[in-house]
Amino acid sequence: MLRNKLMAMIAVSTLALTGCDIFEDDDDTTIVEPAVLRVLHASPDAPAVDVLIDGAVQVAGANFKDGTGNLVVAPGTYNVQVDGLTPGGNTTVIGPVDLELASGIEYTVIASGEVAIIELPNESPAVGNLRATVVHGAPNAPAVDVYVTAPGADLAASAALGSFSFGESLGPVEVAGGDYQIRVTLAGDAAAVVYDSGTLTLPGGLDLLLTAVQNTTTGESPISLSVLDGTGSSEILDTNTPASLRVIHNSPDAPAVDIIVNDDFDNPLVPGLAFPNFTGFVDVPPATYNVKVTPAGDAGTIVIDADLDLAAGTEYSVYATGLLAEIAPQVLVDERRAVATQAQLRVLHGSPSAGPVDIFATAPGTDITTVSPNFSNVPFRAETGYVQLPAGTYTVTVAPTGTTTAAIGPIDITLEAGGVYTAVARDAAGSGTPLGLILLDDFNLLAAEAQP
Repeated sequence: MLRNKLMAMIAVSTLALTGCDIFEDDDDTTIVEPAVLRVLHASPDAPAVDVLIDGAVQVAGANFKDGTGNLVVAPGTYNVQVDGLTPGGNTTVIGPVDLELASGIEYTVIASGEVAIIELPNESPAVGNLRATVVHGAPNAPAVDVYVTAPGADLAASAALGSFSFGESLGPVEVAGGDYQIRVTLAGDAAAVVYDSGTLTLPGGLDLLLTAVQNTTTGESPISLSVLDGTGSSEILDTNTPASLRVIHNSPDAPAVDIIVNDDFDNPLVPGLAFPNFTGFVDVPPATYNVKVTPAGDAGTIVIDADLDLAAGTEYSVYATGLLAEIAPQVLVDERRAVATQAQLRVLHGSPSAGPVDIFATAPGTDITTVSPNFSNVPFRAETGYVQLPAGTYTVTVAPTGTTTAAIGPIDITLEAGGVYTAVARDAAGSGTPLGLILLDDFNLLAAEAQP
């Protein structure tokens, strides 16, 4: 349940409090050690949350993999509340409740489908050393062994830090600062590596919490590592994590095209892609690529020549947009994480002949002359970003700006909670009307067949 997935986030409320490293009690004679807190939102399908203390928002929009730095707070009891950010409005999912923090303790609170609370003495590692605690916070990952070794060490000859299942932790361990490699294998099988950090340089003085979280990016590894280092959070992807891209042909008067990468004209990445078709996602090593687009079978005519910087763990959609005379690539970063409480819809204006448009997404049967557009005066090549919507059926209508005369639609689309959807306005083949939609991602076949 959403409440269980977000329960741990109540502790973020202490972000509202600041103070010194030492607190005095009421008679000003006894030194009271502070509490230290760090928090990680590790629930892969939960929405963002706001955290309130005494009715005031102190943390806004904490999302999956967001974590805090070390928060030094006075020991005591605090009244807190957590609101889930859902399309229907903020919904209180936790509290208000009272939370008590004790002195001299470092709390690490993790929301990862269930609540994990790691309590350690608030102590610094010895000079030149670092302290690390490893947590299994990936609900979909099996029991695993964790190895922390010198780079390149043979796992068959190495001792595992330990074995654990979801919700359990290993450590803390204190080691000298230096270069390390973290590998995770299936329990009892050192050859079955499911995660490899590659070489990491970890300086002394750090107090690290390493949480294995569900991988919601690209690649085959089921996990990545979320790192809390006392100043904030970061992510370490598996060293083999690829970038991923797809290509969408949305130039209505252009012929079928070949997509050439790094001048390999003999082996097009995508051969013979015709309007308004698109490819599936293709994984490639993260790097900078030169991409050329030519008419299919005509390597001598280059209509697009662009360099693309593709990062590990990121999905990209490359759209060929505009009429042939002014064709240009448009690159968008795609969302792949499903959020259980809502659908995510993005609309791209890819129709070169439509001019600026208003976009309506209404309940079926709604007269659009009685409502305002969801998006107004959207120019060619602009996109809405991902909009969070309740699951259900919507009627999409696209009209020239300032009018309610449909240029596209009305088209009924069905959105499911956890779905990620992209709709692209397009011209008819050859350009002009009738306009239509290219439907991508989680749209079902019936919705796809409804386009003109």
